[in-house]
Amino acid sequence: MTDQLGDLKKLDVRSIWANEASDFTPWLAEEANIDRLGAAIGMELEVLSTEVAAGPYAADILARDSGSSAYVVIENQLGKTDHDHLGKAITYAAVLDAGTIVWVAPEFTPEHRKAIDWLNDKSGGDVSFYGVQVELWQIEQSKPAVRFNVLVEPAVSPLKAALSRTTGPLTGAKKLQLEWWTAFRDALVNSKTVPTAQTPGPRYWFNVALGRSGIHLSNIADTYAGRIGVRIYMRNKFNAEAAFAQLVDQKKSIESEIGHPLVWNPNPDTMDKVIAIYRDVDLEDRSRWPEHIDWMVSMTSKFMTAFRQRVRQLNLDEDIEPSNESDE
Repeated sequence: MTDQLGDLKKLDVRSIWANEASDFTPWLAEEANIDRLGAAIGMELEVLSTEVAAGPYAADILARDSGSSAYVVIENQLGKTDHDHLGKAITYAAVLDAGTIVWVAPEFTPEHRKAIDWLNDKSGGDVSFYGVQVELWQIEQSKPAVRFNVLVEPAVSPLKAALSRTTGPLTGAKKLQLEWWTAFRDALVNSKTVPTAQTPGPRYWFNVALGRSGIHLSNIADTYAGRIGVRIYMRNKFNAEAAFAQLVDQKKSIESEIGHPLVWNPNPDTMDKVIAIYRDVDLEDRSRWPEHIDWMVSMTSKFMTAFRQRVRQLNLDEDIEPSNESDE
């Protein structure tokens, strides 16, 4: 019976990634792999760039947390943690105005784990620090499997900390939106449309990353107008007009894939651009929530399929500039 079982062994990470900058960082920046890291720390991460200038230095990966729109600095190391990488991570976060630092390494010393805990305690939730161990495992001669093991994390997630600082007593509409987005997020994750999703909040919008800076899928729940919607939201400072024009050229095929006509830029005088589909609903009628949530999950999935690759292929001139502002 035991002959049917293989031996599980841990591999040296350098057997796969010989060099941190040329091997590991590009691998981690790939969509599937950054999604794995995001799922481990409970964030939906959108890679903005690698080797990002921070004064005379360069941060390994600069990402955005779609849940809070805050920047995330990811500092990689393929050996035992040291003071040099810890200092770099803090410096990069300060220069780039990041809200989260993720330090990835195969081995964390007790002193550095304690240092990250101390930084989380002293920051008061303004900046969040994660210590994530990267491991490689193999059964007999199988392909190695990667595992991200979160060793140190803040006691409260970055988004929850922000909400606790900025949100006062919730109005009836805000309570309704919080309950709606909580139910929607659970359904979205259960549908496997995305590996992880942002923390629900008492607000008008719920963002899903598309893998491109300044362009994302932004679901809405408008309690005043009585409608819900799924939108592609393009920020003007990231060349929204050019992005919109290139997508308009593919309008026929996009609408064919989604199976419905879309609203193309309903507010043409605004600088930001939007492509959307809406549905009139009475959010006060909770008996119909399952029907409406199924519609929004289905449309989110269709928008992801139709737009994600197209958005990544857009020909745009982009500048990365620190910003924590939301869309609304």
